[in-house]
Formats: sequence, structure tokens, C-alpha cells
Amino acid sequence: MNDVTGPVLAEIPRLLTAIAEWGACVVYIAIARRRFGLSATAGVCVAGLVALLGVQLWAGSLPIAWWIPGMLIAAATMYAFVYVTVDTSTRGAGFVAARTFVLAELAASAYWQVDRFYAGQFDAYAQTIGAVVVYGATFAGVAFAERRLFVWETRFDVSASQLIGAVAIAVATFGISNLSFVSSDTPFSGRFGTEILYIRTLVDLCGYIALHVQLRVHQEAVARRDAEAMAQLLRSQHDQYEITRRSIDDVNRKHHDMKHHLDAIRSEEDASTRSRMLDDLQDSISRYGAVVRTGNHVLDAIVTAKLARAGERHIEVSVVADGRLLAFMRPMDLTSLVGNALDNAIEGASTLPVDELRMIELAVFSQEDFTMVRVQNTFDGVVLRSGDRIVTRQRGQGHGYGLRNIETAAHAYGGALSVTADNRWFSLSVLFPATPARD
Repeated sequence: MNDVTGPVLAEIPRLLTAIAEWGACVVYIAIARRRFGLSATAGVCVAGLVALLGVQLWAGSLPIAWWIPGMLIAAATMYAFVYVTVDTSTRGAGFVAARTFVLAELAASAYWQVDRFYAGQFDAYAQTIGAVVVYGATFAGVAFAERRLFVWETRFDVSASQLIGAVAIAVATFGISNLSFVSSDTPFSGRFGTEILYIRTLVDLCGYIALHVQLRVHQEAVARRDAEAMAQLLRSQHDQYEITRRSIDDVNRKHHDMKHHLDAIRSEEDASTRSRMLDDLQDSISRYGAVVRTGNHVLDAIVTAKLARAGERHIEVSVVADGRLLAFMRPMDLTSLVGNALDNAIEGASTLPVDELRMIELAVFSQEDFTMVRVQNTFDGVVLRSGDRIVTRQRGQGHGYGLRNIETAAHAYGGALSVTADNRWFSLSVLFPATPARD
């Protein structure tokens, strides 16, 4: 083993850098949902390899002052490669490209550290075998670690904050790992050849781990949100079952008593009394027809359950909803959004005295190229806030209008939430784009 100082700082060959960048992109193309079939994807991969080789060889011919622009062009090429092959949005492609950039830096740096440690001891053939082994082990390990974070059945996408976080990690990793090559006169720079390469590899490894943890934390947060929404959906279904069971019992009792009521009406000779008795009978059975049909069975179950709860509090509910417009939403998200919104409306309307107008209006309709969900309710005009958040007047930690859950469900599909209130009506509106993308 040689203790080299001069040659060890030689720049990583451009050919090896291009192959590392291409291999990092292929890792995510293999584990994520792709836009095209296998043969078309293979053709794009060949074109991507040619493009990255061309960019790196061209960048290698530029003066050292153009090193950063050359790296930016290479990163842009990786972004285009990912965007064309992976079924994702522009934000998702940027998120994946940030990961591929750091992964490529890690693989190339790890190999070059090993190569420089054994500098001069192996011929070109052995060096090629070493590159294949280091690259292969690095990419296989990453594919194994990340394969569960990318669901093949789902189009990959991230929020703007996730993209900004990933890009910030990638930029910080690249800057710190290459700081020693720019200047050795800083507190964070290495001063010896092997030390500099070790710092570079270690920083790249830490940067990649940070990116991996970022995505894992996001996926766990999504899983928790889905579990909470599923629990709410199950509660809604249980409420619907209880409503149905009580309705069947009531109908059976009414059916049993109906013949007696009809006999009493037939025996009544006074026309006005008979008319009043018919009106009373009609009122007593009218509520059994309160079954909502919106064209979306999940929305039907939610609204029907909430109608029963509102009826117990003497709240009048108006529903004008085309549930088919919300077919793009997962049942858990739809339950979280509409269920929380109606719960909040029932709570708000209940603040009014019983002898005043307790009213809730639910509307789902299309507006130009958007889908609008609007829930309005009468209330006593009092809105309490904690910071910039609206809160409930119920006691206990965790109680609130549920706007955070509604906002989370809306943002998962690119929706925008707005809330307005005056001294009589509280209005919550969620506007979805015509072709919403899931988060």
C-alpha cells in the first residue's frame, strides 16, 4: 500500500463519474414506477448513458473555473433522465434527481478512495473489476434499502417542502464534501490526500443517509395519517351500521303499529281530524327516507351518518353533492375531509339555541376546471383562535375544528383550503384542480 499525497488528489476520471451518475439514475428507474415499458425504458437508458458521457467529457475539457457550471449541467441531465423514465411530476423528478446526484458522488468517491489507496499496484483490468465491485455493491445496497419507499402501483410525487429539503441536503453535501478541493485553509477542510478523500466519502455517505431518513420519515407520516383516516372511516361505517339497525327496528315497530293507525283514521268521521291524523302519520315516517345518494358510496355513508347525528341535535342539513367528482380521492382521505368538515359544522351549529336556525349546507360541484367542496353552517358568530389556528370551545387537549386534518387531506391532492366567517355563517371551502395529483 502506498502513502500517496500528490496523485491521490487527482480528479476522478470523467468516464467513471459519468458511469456513476448513470448507475445512480438506473437504481431509481428500477425501483420506482416507470412511464414506459421495458424495451422503451432500456432505449432511454442507453440514450441517458450517452448523454452523461458526452456532458462529462465536454466538462472535462473546460477550464477549472467552469467546474461548477459543468456539474450543474450534469445534474440537469440527470434530472431530465429521471423525469423521462420515472412516472412522476416535475417535483418528484427533482426529488429523485437530488438523491441520484448524492448517490453518484458517494459511489464515485468510494471507488476513487479505494483506487488511490492501492495506487500503482494494479493494472487497468484490475481497476475496472474494482470499479464494477464498488459500484455494484453501492447501487445494490441502495436499491435494497429504498425499494420499499417507492410503491410500484402509485405515481411518485412529493410536496414542495420535501423537494426543497432534498435539494438543500444535496447542495450541502456536495459543497462540504468538495470543500477541501477548493481550499484547505478552513476549519472543515482536510490537509492530506487520504484524509481529504476520506472526508469526501464520509460526507457523501452522511448526505445520502439524511436523504434516506427524510423520505422514510415522510412515508411514516403518510402511513400514520392513513391509519388515522382508516380508523375514522371505520367509525363512520360503524355509525352507519348503527343507524341502519335502529332504522330497521323503527320501521318494524311502525309497520306493526301502522294497521292500528290506519284503522283509527278510517273510523274517524271528522274530515279535519282525519286530515290532521294523516299529517301526523306522514311526519312520523318522513325521516325514514333520509338516505343520501350522491353517486359515491363512501360519501353516502359519511353524510348519512352525520345526518343522523345532526338530526339528534335538531340541525337541518341540506345536501347538494355530485359525489362522482370526488372519485379521485382515496376513501380514507375523503372520510377525513368530509367527516371532519361536517363534525365541525355540527359543533358550530350546536352553539345556537334550539329555537334559532341550526343549518348546515353541504355542496360538491364543478366550477370551471375545478372541483369545489363547500360546507357552511350557522353558528353564534364566535370564532376562537390559537395563533393562526381556529380552535374549539370544547375542553381538553387535541380538540379543535379539525382543520389540520382537512388541510392535510386537501393538500394531498393539490387542493386549496379557505375559511370565511361572519356573525351568522361559517364557511369552509376546498378547491381541487381538474386533474389532482396524489401526494
